[in-house]
Amino acid sequence: MAITSANQLELLQTAEAVAREKMIEPELVIQAMEDSLARAAKSRYGADMDIRVKIDRKTGRATFARIRTVVEDDGVENHHAQLTVKQAKDHLKDPVVGDEIVDEVPPVDLGRIAAQSAKQVILQKVREAERDRQYEEFKDRKGTIINGQVKREEYGNIIVDIGRGEAILRRNEKIGRESYRPNDRIRCYIKDVRREARGPQVFLSRTDPQFMAELFKMEVPEIYDGIIEIKAVARDPGSRAKIAVISYDNSIDPVGACVGMRGSRVQAVVNELQGEKIDIIPWNADQATFLVNALQPAEVSKVVIDDDAGKIEVVVPDEQLSLAIGRRGQNVRLASQLTGLDIDIVTESDESARRQAEFAERTKLFMESLDIDEMMAQLLVSEGFANLEEVAYVEADELLSIDGFDEGTAGELQARARDYLEAVNTKAMDAARALGVEDSLVEFEGLTPQMLEALALDGIKTLEDFATCADWELAGGWTTENGQRKKDEGVLEKFDVSLEEAQTLVMTARVMLGWVDPTELAGATTEVDTQDEEAEA
Repeated sequence: MAITSANQLELLQTAEAVAREKMIEPELVIQAMEDSLARAAKSRYGADMDIRVKIDRKTGRATFARIRTVVEDDGVENHHAQLTVKQAKDHLKDPVVGDEIVDEVPPVDLGRIAAQSAKQVILQKVREAERDRQYEEFKDRKGTIINGQVKREEYGNIIVDIGRGEAILRRNEKIGRESYRPNDRIRCYIKDVRREARGPQVFLSRTDPQFMAELFKMEVPEIYDGIIEIKAVARDPGSRAKIAVISYDNSIDPVGACVGMRGSRVQAVVNELQGEKIDIIPWNADQATFLVNALQPAEVSKVVIDDDAGKIEVVVPDEQLSLAIGRRGQNVRLASQLTGLDIDIVTESDESARRQAEFAERTKLFMESLDIDEMMAQLLVSEGFANLEEVAYVEADELLSIDGFDEGTAGELQARARDYLEAVNTKAMDAARALGVEDSLVEFEGLTPQMLEALALDGIKTLEDFATCADWELAGGWTTENGQRKKDEGVLEKFDVSLEEAQTLVMTARVMLGWVDPTELAGATTEVDTQDEEAEA
């Protein structure tokens, strides 16, 4: 096939037809044709030559040109596509490195093989342009809802026609009991759009929590307008879900707005989600209040939050336990996802039994260590005294405020408590020294004899050993493995040493040893204070 005047116009017509069919720019198709003709020309004139083709956008005339680039005298690597400055003077008046010499060459006569190769190049370029267009179109629609038509099913995955391309709804992204037939209409959430070797892939989902959030945004104008915000969503797809909402307009009830007149708005979402039951919950900045709302319809008696462990304990009436947990733990699991906390649910009777056990344990401690009768020990526990340190070093007025305690009784109790603690400290210090604890660690401020004994049992016997410890090794902490929170026991955790206190102790030891500059200790302390302020805010 020769490029003659008879078929020059056909190039432009073909380019426009392909562009319309693939919904891409005609310019991209023409550029693909230019590349394909240039490749065919190289097979005719030589692969080492730099042959370029330019198609006139008005007439369709294809111009073939040989390009040679001017390089340094010692930089010629390809004599067919490069020439020196001296050689270029025969073609240019004042050539410089980088100039290009353009010589028009006769059009090539494309044989069958060359024509087929040119066709493949054009198809490849058009396919790449089509993929780029498809990716650019859908990448910005990630996180939105799209309507499509089911084309076919492959190994449990649904292939969906979304207009200018196809998307995939994977088996694990379908609501359990859903089934589809070809040509069924389907509404999905665009979960991800990725470039892959076989082209852009659009991944859909009907189980993603944000799918439900987007459905509510479509049904509730107040959410779309920003008056009501969806703060959190938790789903057990096809069964039950919880959604937390807050209103920024005091005159609008967020729950009522999402429910709608006679439940019309929430029912529209329920119908789309195949009957999934939805609990709409008012969001609250206070974690305890929010959790009480999240555990509805169960009633909550008390909430105890452990910020360090990231856990929360909920006390419910005995008859409410099964309702709070839900079928197969569904209710408490969704509430945990909604709040982002691990939730332990206990009954009032269980909590009462635990409190009684703690009361008995503290009573026994005071009876044995202070050599007092049960009634007096119970009085101390009832007044909130939890350990001997509190009895020994508390202001005397606090002991005198207890009914039946006079100055003599209070003074005797404090003296006995101090004597007992001194004996315990002496015993612990002797044990620590027997284990090999050196004076450098004994004289380090901030460590009690019991702490020194615990450190020695763990092999930490010198100030250098202590300085190499991490804060979590001393105070303990939590790590997440495979989605499960795991407790890391700290050497000094039983002495109620916090992470911040452990960090300060370790940094002080490093400063004393000259390992770090003192300004770093001040910086670390400032950082901890800032984090505390942010947490309180």
